[in-house]
Parts: sequence; structure tokens; C-alpha cells
Amino acid sequence: MKLSLQSAPGLRLLMTVDAVGGVWRYAMDLAAALRLSGIETVFAGFGPRPSDRQSREAEEIGRLVWCEAPLDWMVEQEEELQPVPAILRDLVRQERVDLLHLNLPSQAVDLDLPVPVVVVSHSCVGSWFRAVRGQDVPSAWRWQMERNARGFAAADLVLSPSRSHAELLRRVYGPIARLEVVCNASPVPPSSGDRQDMVFAAGRWWDEGKNGAVLDAAAAETVWPVVMAGATLGPNGQHLALRHAQGRAEMSHGDVLDHMRRAAIFVSPSLYEPFGLAALEAARCGCALVLADIATYRELWEGAALFADPREPSAFAGAINRLAGDAGLRRHLAVRALEASKRFTVEAQSGALVDLYRRLLSSTPVLGAAE
Repeated sequence: MKLSLQSAPGLRLLMTVDAVGGVWRYAMDLAAALRLSGIETVFAGFGPRPSDRQSREAEEIGRLVWCEAPLDWMVEQEEELQPVPAILRDLVRQERVDLLHLNLPSQAVDLDLPVPVVVVSHSCVGSWFRAVRGQDVPSAWRWQMERNARGFAAADLVLSPSRSHAELLRRVYGPIARLEVVCNASPVPPSSGDRQDMVFAAGRWWDEGKNGAVLDAAAAETVWPVVMAGATLGPNGQHLALRHAQGRAEMSHGDVLDHMRRAAIFVSPSLYEPFGLAALEAARCGCALVLADIATYRELWEGAALFADPREPSAFAGAINRLAGDAGLRRHLAVRALEASKRFTVEAQSGALVDLYRRLLSSTPVLGAAE
């Protein structure tokens, strides 16, 4: 018998997380909002273990169980993922959960469970290679594409954080049944106040898709200092050496927000962003935005940011210098970005998901695929 959210105030959700990238922030903010709707979340962590700070945060929101299994994009052979289905099946039984919310499509493979499975595509190797390098996945990683496709097919519902990413997924994988768009969100409160003559950026700079090398090169031509916060050394040996920007070690989320509240300009040069949570948080913090001219950022921030060619350092330097020299334009774009950010609230995000969960749990068909 299927449950409905209205008749099951103690509904339990199993949500997979990792401590490496933006999925952690997505999961924590979403679970905190879902708790207000009476939904309990059990976090199932995969990959490198979280910091003590991250563990405390998760335990304050729900229950955290860390699993001894890797993330798909951090392994070379598919066989290394063999333990994942059994781990999830055991957790569903042990934790008595009513629904799975998986933040990696590959995790939906070979589950065969009596509860609905929601899969979210935050990113994947197939769409990353298409967006960043303009090519298909190398043959050695083709298994990841095939496993993701199996995960999409196995899911009762597939979610994308933007229409642009949904379109990219269809170009890479072909038609995906039961595909919906639910935009990401941020609970960061709006802020304003005095600003420093500083440009701020935050990201995993070892990731080629974040395009840190272009921003670092642009910093050689900017009239204001560019501060790039985030890791420059990746888990598989990836490395970016900063030569012109002021590098900052990986910061806590709170420290990132403090910098955003002080910086006059926020920059994201990314070649690949399924949504781009940092840009949203910067808009909420009152920054003027300079963003890469990619489909996702055009979709979400058209009319509220300056856009620059992500392959051209001089384009970013020019946009930054234009804002640095025009206080009126900075204020105008900061206001426009803050207004645009109000579309992406945790209330809207959690409300959309509660509605989708309700339809899955009551066996009501989910709406058609995203346009």
C-alpha cells in the first residue's frame, strides 16, 4: 500500500550525500526545509569522509550514516561500485525509510526496492565532457555514461536543477523519462551594506569545469584584487597554480558568505554549471555578478549580471573593470541580482519536492517531462 505525505507525518527520507562538492550544501539546506513539512532525513554519505563541522551540521538536521563506498566519478573501474546497491538496500530496511532521494544517478542501479526512487542529476561525466571539452566521454569512462543511463531508467523520477541542464542531459543521453526541473535554492538572507573594492570567487578550482585558470589570468588585468577561495588540489591529483589572483584555502560555508557580504563583485567563470549555487548565494549577499556566458547562467540571471566569454580572460577583466569603475552600475546590477534571487527560495524548492514526493507515494502519475 502506498503512503501519502498527508497521512504519514513521520515519513522518513533516505538522501545520499558526499562531502566533496556542492551536493552537501544542497542536501543540508533541502533537508532542513523538508523537516518543516514533517519529513525526517537520513543522510547516507559516500566517498571521502566529512569534516567534524560537516558531521555536526548533518546531525543537527537529521541522521548521518557514512558508507564505506566511493563516488562514481572518483573511481576508474565500475566494479568498485559493486557494494553500493546492497548498502542502500540495507539502509532502506534498517532505517525504515519511505522514499529514496539519490544525488547520483548511478546509485539507482540494481536497487529493486519497494519504495519510490528519486534521482537528481547535479552533474555527471557525460555532460561535463560535453560542456567543458566539447567532446564525448573517453572510452575508458564510457561505463559511467552507461551506468548513469541505467540509473535514469530505473528511477521513478529524475530531477534537474535547471532547464539548461535538462536539455544538456537529453543531448548527451537521449530521451529521459519522467524528467522534471526543480531549481536549487538558498536560505541565505538578503544583505546590503558597505562594500570593499574586491572581487570574490569561490569554487573547486582543481576542477577544469570551474575554469579557474581563465579567472586567474584575468586577475593580471583587473584594477581591483581578485580573491579566489577554494581548493586548488583535487582528490585525483588535479592542480591549479594561481599566479595573479589572491588564493585562499578552502573556507567554511560561513566564511564564504562573510566574504560575499564584503565583496563588491562576485565572479563565476565556469564552463559547466548545472545550476551554480555560489552565484545565487552571492546575489543574496548583495554582490554585483560577472558570470560566464553559458546557457545556465543566461537562463537564471539574464538582465541581472554582466556576462563574459568563458574562454577569454580579457573579457572577464573588461567586465570586472567596467563594474569597478561604475558604482551606479554595480548598485543597479546588485539590486537586479537580489530581486532575481528571490525566485530560488528553499520554501519554493521544498514545496515542489513535497508535491512530487506526494504524487510518487500515492501512485499518482508525475507530470510530463520538462519542456
